[in-house]
Amino acid sequence: MNPATALATVLVDELVRCGLTDVVLAPGSRSAPLALALHAESRVRLHVRIDERSASFLALGLARRSERPVALICSSGTAAANFHPAVIEAGESGVPLLVLTADRPPELRGTGANQTIDQIKLYGGATRWFAEVGVPEDRPGQVAYWRSLACRAYQRAAGAGNPGPVHLNLAFREPLIPEGDTTWSEPLDGGANGPWVRARVAPPPIALHIPPTRRGVLVVGDGAANVRRYVAAAGMAGWPVLSEPNGGGRYGDHAISTYHYLLSTPEFADAHRPDVVVTLGRPGLSRPLLSWLKRADEHIVVAPDLDRWPDPTRSATQVAQAVEIPVASGDDTWLHAWRQADLAVRAAMDEVLDLSGTSEPRLARDLVDALPNGALLFCGSSMPIRDLDQAMRPRRGIRLMANRGASGIDGLVSTAMGAALAHNGPSYALIGDLSFLHDQNGLVLGPREPRPDLCLVVVNNDGGGIFSLLPQAAVRDPFERVFGTPHGVDLGYVAAATGTPYTLVGDLSDLSKAMRGEGPRVVEVRTDREENALVHARLRDVAQEAVRAYLAG
Repeated sequence: MNPATALATVLVDELVRCGLTDVVLAPGSRSAPLALALHAESRVRLHVRIDERSASFLALGLARRSERPVALICSSGTAAANFHPAVIEAGESGVPLLVLTADRPPELRGTGANQTIDQIKLYGGATRWFAEVGVPEDRPGQVAYWRSLACRAYQRAAGAGNPGPVHLNLAFREPLIPEGDTTWSEPLDGGANGPWVRARVAPPPIALHIPPTRRGVLVVGDGAANVRRYVAAAGMAGWPVLSEPNGGGRYGDHAISTYHYLLSTPEFADAHRPDVVVTLGRPGLSRPLLSWLKRADEHIVVAPDLDRWPDPTRSATQVAQAVEIPVASGDDTWLHAWRQADLAVRAAMDEVLDLSGTSEPRLARDLVDALPNGALLFCGSSMPIRDLDQAMRPRRGIRLMANRGASGIDGLVSTAMGAALAHNGPSYALIGDLSFLHDQNGLVLGPREPRPDLCLVVVNNDGGGIFSLLPQAAVRDPFERVFGTPHGVDLGYVAAATGTPYTLVGDLSDLSKAMRGEGPRVVEVRTDREENALVHARLRDVAQEAVRAYLAG
């Protein structure tokens, strides 16, 4: 057996023994040993994509939804470089990826040899761990090295408390495909029962106990862990819960869905300064919330891994791996004030949204309301997730996700595809037109590839809608070209190019019907950027009027 085939066979087998179930492959020559080993491995689900960037974000979506390491494989050269954006997102948002890049052997590096670049630590600090595996050789000891290395890589990616991407760089000499001789200097078999190395999970950390108080608040951001337990504890303590849509805590009687507008009203923010705020995950959608966090007497950040804790406002006073929120005695004046103000703002907002035609905040609100229980909603990283944050009503029974680690707009179609493939139920995505065009290759599926049940709802405002809500909009002369960036693309033709079913929705009352179907499909909703900016301004005005009226009453 040639060394390249031996290494690939052993590595794939050991990763499967560790728990690997999904692999995404971008085709290439130098990665042939891995590709052939995977094609012969019936215990994994193989996904093949012709575009490395699309492949990497597909793997990201699979790993994000399944919360298990997913392997990602490519050939050498710029193929590996195209993985970088997804690796960055995985690193920032704690998604377990196993990145296996094939490489030329050392004797070809730095010589001008074809498709050869420096792949050593190619992704820099974005990975949790890197290993240059070395050129495989037919000598005793290699199998123990390869199998223990695979176990270490899998566990470092899964990372108890700190999951993320791991990079193995694999240099293969030719021949790259199996030959007739199957002999090897030592048995290639793995352990009799499971992986070569068994990793044991550490016991749960001792929780930080907070003094009882009714004037507490639970904030839930992206990537939060153990959300249900903390939301239940906050409910027992009489705390309001301010959860971003992708935080997973916007449900129940304690969920305050209009916090963005409440905290942007100075009178309310001043009167509702908490004794303590407990933050889960990474909040980052609402500037008023981030500003308000700085004013808490005590701000406790819950971070399962104390080497990495989110604190963008530099307002954390304590960081703990776990927190115990005690039941507090006394009246419910604190929670009642939050809930009554929330109801007042919600009523005022819904009145505006109901009359706003095909506006983007109304689309976000109505889309969530229309989703069936058990559905997954993947959200675009720019305006869609913000519209959901500001307009979505509390509800149970759905899962929301977004690429908010680095918050890029690239790879969103592919991420949604991957998340849908890992989700047991119907899946939907709400993304903008630029994000859709940026990753239109995500619609390219080979005839033998697993096909997700995914409806992509694309908001088409012919450009970058978020800039119309930022100070850049005041610079009228260059705005359209350098910020608005209109494209004039007919999205129906984009969908048709890949044979993806397509529907244009002219009235939001037709949205539920348009989303029905199976497999990948596109629903387009066209909006106007200037009209959308006016709707956002009106929402802000009526929300603040409602808050002030409540405070005065």
